[in-house]
Amino acid sequence: KQWYQRRVAVEEQDVSYGSEQTVDFQDVDLLQSHGINVADIKKLKGAGICTIKGILMTTAKKLCNIKGLSEAKVEKIKDVCKTLCDSGFVTAFEVSERRKSIFKISTGSKELDKLLGGGLESMAITEAFGEFRTGKTQLSHTLCVLTQLPGPNGYSGGKVIFIDTENTFRPGRLRSIADRYNLDHTAMLDNVLYARAYTSEHQLELLDFAAAKCHEEPGIFKVSHFK
Repeated sequence: KQWYQRRVAVEEQDVSYGSEQTVDFQDVDLLQSHGINVADIKKLKGAGICTIKGILMTTAKKLCNIKGLSEAKVEKIKDVCKTLCDSGFVTAFEVSERRKSIFKISTGSKELDKLLGGGLESMAITEAFGEFRTGKTQLSHTLCVLTQLPGPNGYSGGKVIFIDTENTFRPGRLRSIADRYNLDHTAMLDNVLYARAYTSEHQLELLDFAAAKCHEEPGIFKVSHFK
């Protein structure tokens, strides 16, 4: 039997609940004030690396593969990033405080939400897998709509990025789901950014573009679907 996979990455930047506000992302432009030239910063952005943490999460070998970045430059950039972002140990209390900014997005099914502890968790990767016709594509389409709806704990809704590797995305399915929640079709569809990925290499390029979009509009894109 053939199996399929769906990956749903839920990302949130600069989330605010009441008087609490957590900022987990620092712009790579901060490097300019620490001796890194603008040209090298643009090269990082061109590769889809737009945050300090993004640099720390990328291996030196991969950074060296970016045209124009030598080993010496990469080492300097890495050293600067370590001074700007604490990538070491933190206390359990600090982790607890950070997790206060996490929100849940409903799947549209109360029973599935219960199994997931309230819905899909933000700032995490959720993978759904199963046989043909078990509802994975329907779940992806449903999330395209439900992600846009306001939720509990001050969640205001947001936009979605949908990267399709199987050519199963159908706007008509979004319209029928939107009708259930009395949403305007045009506004709802405008909030979904879609791309068809034809190869694994093309998919990686689209991921770089998605990272850039999240950087350009911080806090706007709440869910990215990878099918």
